[in-house]
Amino acid sequence: GSGKAKEVTEARAKASKDARNNMITVPLYKGRTIHHDVLGKSGAAKVLLRRAAPGTGVIAGGPLRSIFGRLGIKDIVAKSLGSSSPNSMIAATFDALRNLNSPKAIANRRGKNIAELSVVPNAVEEN
Repeated sequence: GSGKAKEVTEARAKASKDARNNMITVPLYKGRTIHHDVLGKSGAAKVLLRRAAPGTGVIAGGPLRSIFGRLGIKDIVAKSLGSSSPNSMIAATFDALRNLNSPKAIANRRGKNIAELSVVPNAVEEN
């Protein structure tokens, strides 16, 4: 959240209230990374978030690193495209995080179970 006021304590209180009102849930894959790659946009800022293999760590610059640390994401690769303004990058990151879906959420939306999602139709089987 963000807040503006003449006094620092008032600005912090406004920012905290804004943050509480705009909380989101982020689905994690095995509690360490995101389920799929996603692109977030906010104004001229674009942020690409990519899932990473175990042990990769947080490869992100600027304010993105602290966001991922706070969320408990241990393995992720983030690339900032476009504007490097911290506020725009944070907004683009949260846009990307809002667009994340877990397989369970996709299955519920489609009225299927998770096992039915992993079947690739018309796949060529090797003998």
